[in-house]
Amino acid sequence: MNILVTGGAGYIGSMTCKELVKKGHQVWVYDNLSNSKPEFAKWGRLVVGDINDVPLLTDTLRKNAIEAVFHFAGSIEVGESKLKPLKYYRNNVGGALSLIEALQAAGVGHVVFSSTCAIYGNSPKIPLSEDNPQSPVSVYGETKLIGEKMFHQAAATSDLCAVMLRYFNASGADPDGESGERHDPETHLIPLVIQSVYDQNFELKIFGQDYPTGDGTCIRDYTHVTDLAVAHVKALEWSMRTKTRFDAFNLGSGKGSSVREVIQNVERFTGKKAKYAVHGRREGDPAVLVADITKARRELDWHPRHSSIDEVVRTACNWHSSLGGYK
Repeated sequence: MNILVTGGAGYIGSMTCKELVKKGHQVWVYDNLSNSKPEFAKWGRLVVGDINDVPLLTDTLRKNAIEAVFHFAGSIEVGESKLKPLKYYRNNVGGALSLIEALQAAGVGHVVFSSTCAIYGNSPKIPLSEDNPQSPVSVYGETKLIGEKMFHQAAATSDLCAVMLRYFNASGADPDGESGERHDPETHLIPLVIQSVYDQNFELKIFGQDYPTGDGTCIRDYTHVTDLAVAHVKALEWSMRTKTRFDAFNLGSGKGSSVREVIQNVERFTGKKAKYAVHGRREGDPAVLVADITKARRELDWHPRHSSIDEVVRTACNWHSSLGGYK
């Protein structure tokens, strides 16, 4: 198939492009390169463009006879969304609208949307299943939920088939060493812990150690980026096979690791001590976020094979070590 991947030069998008190429698909990467790396676009033909540029999007879809789209392009940082809410509405809500308009204009019938567990908010029910109440506590989560609703409504009023993939903490790096996390600035825990063991001028911040968990720190579901890439391809295959107009799936490992457990794993793998300080809780941070992935296992035949915390940390450490950026 001919497939377009918006945000395909980003962390998860690039790994999905690699998986698509392995499956024999022709891939076009649509990215404005504002927070991604052009070298990560090597698994597709790069089109440099903004997600809100409807004419360019439509022309790209038509000219290349695109049959399906994976939509990763958008803004992703919870903390920044609080400080710059309009940026998130423009990129995440406006971007979804622009893509829907382009899909309809070009007659493309399948889209897989990169969503998030942040749409659930602080749910008391753990693990989180797809039927959990949706009550986001961040602007980021709110804009992703609005995006889901827009795709739902578009699917109900056109020939579009839309799959929403709500993943938890994307983590780890390509086992082949070809891709990994390189956010600027970095806000994700595992690369920050790795930085704290190699860069003596950097001190990791732990936000809260009084949560009702085994060691007092937050527990999160860390899902290997390779597993996420496989899930996206399986979601498209499922959509093409079933012609389901709209559905959503949680993607996680189904297991949680605390902040201190992550630190201990990085220290064990590197043989170095992390430098960190404990700060107060961040507003809106739930104690535990773990996915119920029963539906994805059943419907998509998806099984996370790389998402043990050991493999997540090992591949991440190997990736950052290869960059030499923290030594």
